[in-house]
Amino acid sequence: MAVGMFLFSAVDALAKFLTDSLHPFQIVWIRQLGLVFGTCLLLGMYGLHIFITTHPVLQLGRGILAAGSATLFIIAISQVPLADAITVTFVAPLVVTILSAVLLAEKVGLHRWSAIIAGFAGTVIVIRPGFENFHPALLLVFLAAILFAGRQIISRLLSSSDNVYTTVAYTALASSIMLSVPAYFVWITPQTNQQLILLTLMALLAGLAEFMVIKALQIAHAGLVAPVQYTILIWGTIYGLILFADIPDIFTFIGAAIIIASGLYTVHRERLRQADELVD
Repeated sequence: MAVGMFLFSAVDALAKFLTDSLHPFQIVWIRQLGLVFGTCLLLGMYGLHIFITTHPVLQLGRGILAAGSATLFIIAISQVPLADAITVTFVAPLVVTILSAVLLAEKVGLHRWSAIIAGFAGTVIVIRPGFENFHPALLLVFLAAILFAGRQIISRLLSSSDNVYTTVAYTALASSIMLSVPAYFVWITPQTNQQLILLTLMALLAGLAEFMVIKALQIAHAGLVAPVQYTILIWGTIYGLILFADIPDIFTFIGAAIIIASGLYTVHRERLRQADELVD
């Protein structure tokens, strides 16, 4: 999971760098090609039966949400510091908890509701709507986090019936096909070897990062490895500082601390809930 977060932050940094010369639609489409390449490998290993699913609509819907969240995020990081954008995405686990209560009728106690409220307060501190440093692009990140949370909810619904490789395959193909249309209209043929190398590297790293996360969730319980996801903020801050000279302000650090603390507490309460269910 730690390696996956390191690679994902590298992908985000490459995407932000490339937005200076290429449209976000083109960048996110090529980014998704990494998953398509991974799907081709899965086809070679397991055959066409990885496309067998009992919930094709949910699978396609997950792919659409994946395309939407990735596109909104890349549009946003073309305009705001990487660390700020990554911090706001940490609201996703809190949104997952809310959606679980509303859509899946999961019981959410006072402790987790308190953590959710604290997490959103931390997000407001980072975004600072109405203040001088407010940037509307951070609202796109917030919306991307909501779409990502919806994707996670669908993953939960599919986990009991569909293989994880099936989910990856549908997500890769559905998102890349969906993005092909807008990418076509904004396409700019890479003019330099640097662009070609960076685009190829971004796609390969995205596919490898996804594989790392999947393997982590196969090897260990999600509640155990989920906190490691927050290390992406460390790498994102370092990349932002080195490549773009972005130094997060004190409000970003304060908001990030609150969001991460509330997220970790939510994970802790989720562990306790699942332990209670096993006992029952």
